[in-house]
Amino acid sequence: MAHVITRPCCNDASCVSVCPVNCIHPTPDEPEFLTAEMLYIDPETCIDCGACIDECPVEAIIPDDSLEAQDEPYLQINADYYKDHDVDGGLVPPKKGPQLPDKELHVAIIGAGPAAFYAAEELVRKPQIKVDMFDRLPVPYGLVRAGVAPDHAATKGVEKTFASIANKKNFQYFLNVEVGKHISHDELTSRYHAIVYAVGAATDKRLGLEGEDLPGSLPATEFVAWYNGHPDYVDLDVDLSAERAVVIGNGNVALDVARILVSDPDALATTDIADHALAKLRESNVKEVVLVARRGVAQGAYTNSEFLALGDVDGVDVIIDPADLVLDDATQAALDSDSLDSTIATKIRLAREFAERPTTPGNKRIVFKFLASPLAIAGDGKVTGLTCVRNEYAAAGDRVSVAPTTDQFDIEAGLLLRAIGYRGVPVTDLPFDEGHGVVPNTEGRVQDAAGGEVMRGLYVTGWIKRGATGGIGMNRQCGQQTAESVLADFIGEALSDPSVSREDVAAIVADRGAHRIDLAGWKAIDAAEKAAGKAAGRKRLKFVSIADFEAAAAAGQVQ
Repeated sequence: MAHVITRPCCNDASCVSVCPVNCIHPTPDEPEFLTAEMLYIDPETCIDCGACIDECPVEAIIPDDSLEAQDEPYLQINADYYKDHDVDGGLVPPKKGPQLPDKELHVAIIGAGPAAFYAAEELVRKPQIKVDMFDRLPVPYGLVRAGVAPDHAATKGVEKTFASIANKKNFQYFLNVEVGKHISHDELTSRYHAIVYAVGAATDKRLGLEGEDLPGSLPATEFVAWYNGHPDYVDLDVDLSAERAVVIGNGNVALDVARILVSDPDALATTDIADHALAKLRESNVKEVVLVARRGVAQGAYTNSEFLALGDVDGVDVIIDPADLVLDDATQAALDSDSLDSTIATKIRLAREFAERPTTPGNKRIVFKFLASPLAIAGDGKVTGLTCVRNEYAAAGDRVSVAPTTDQFDIEAGLLLRAIGYRGVPVTDLPFDEGHGVVPNTEGRVQDAAGGEVMRGLYVTGWIKRGATGGIGMNRQCGQQTAESVLADFIGEALSDPSVSREDVAAIVADRGAHRIDLAGWKAIDAAEKAAGKAAGRKRLKFVSIADFEAAAAAGQVQ
């Protein structure tokens, strides 16, 4: 019997280090790890030891004889990876940590998302390293809490890893504390040896079309934050009165928002979706969501697991016109010669299977439009539709490129969501690369924008470091790399000693009006949300106002 990795795979690679026969790939040491959609178990090598099941934080690994019907395609998906990837078996050697100087290292991490935690994980392994994590929100976990779709609860299992990091005695939270408002960058640099900014990519990319700011046109980033209960977006105006919505983009976020729009509210009611969003979705008239993708199916930015999951949504048909599944010449040639990368081949196979599925009268619909680009957003006071142009493949070196044709078509819609990517914004007191939306750096060390010199004691990790690409697995490697740079600079005596003790930080932020939430406060919030959820038959009921967060934290601390 072999084990199989399924859809919730978070790519954090914790399973790799415990596998005695090295049958889980790609590993963090392999080039494919940075671009892999998920990890894969070699069915020919797996010895059924179960170590990976115990280690997986999101319960994505299942014995092949225990697979549910919807997960059976992952048997083939796992096996297909090893058709075009040669790997070596054997034990994975343990990682040896560096020998540190015999003194304390104080590190402030700004941000509380996955990259922040993975950097912290490496640092708090040594008790002499003290980590203080700051976030302006009252709760941690970043996009794991506010970005992962509520119907993907298993993916949020990685929170268990983050919780174990936060429980370390040399770690403390400064949640509900805004750097730049309650404490300045200069005050931090004078109190810590190193500052790690893990502030993510806080805004969305724009289409650059007239009408983009009409009511009814929203960034998918804000829509996701709205239904996930982010305090900043509780009052977002989401108009669901029309029967059709359009999503521009075809990454996982695009698929998430499309799925949420047509899912049965009763099914969503068992998740941790925000109550205000659930109430609005119950009144929704949306029956069809059209996803507009600039390039072809082989270049789809979504993962196969997310694509496959669309077919399991009750009462929803996935519609793909077979004529839209034309491939570029290079992809077609590779497919014909059986040399196409298995991930892309699977993407094409799944799309063709969806195109052949019968439809069910009365079902809602998710419609894919490949090789199409938006040209103009129509509306008189609010969005009423979108004009698109059909694209064709064009030669452009190694990269598959497309060019517009003269063929245009209109889509009538009352809601338009752009899901074409996140983008970083400038961080006060740090240099910023406007072209790439990142803080310039080398292996996480911040570089001066003018001369490229490393700025002592300043670091970045996550999307603000490398751009808004990759998920939890890549953030783990990214956070580890930045932490290793901090450790190397500590060993090499490249960090300046603080001129002021960090012991007064709590007093400083309190004097400036911050109602700091520490670990005990967050645990009280977590417990209160779960208790409210249990009473309602749900995993948790999220607080969405700062006042409610603060009250729950205070009540827990009093007890």
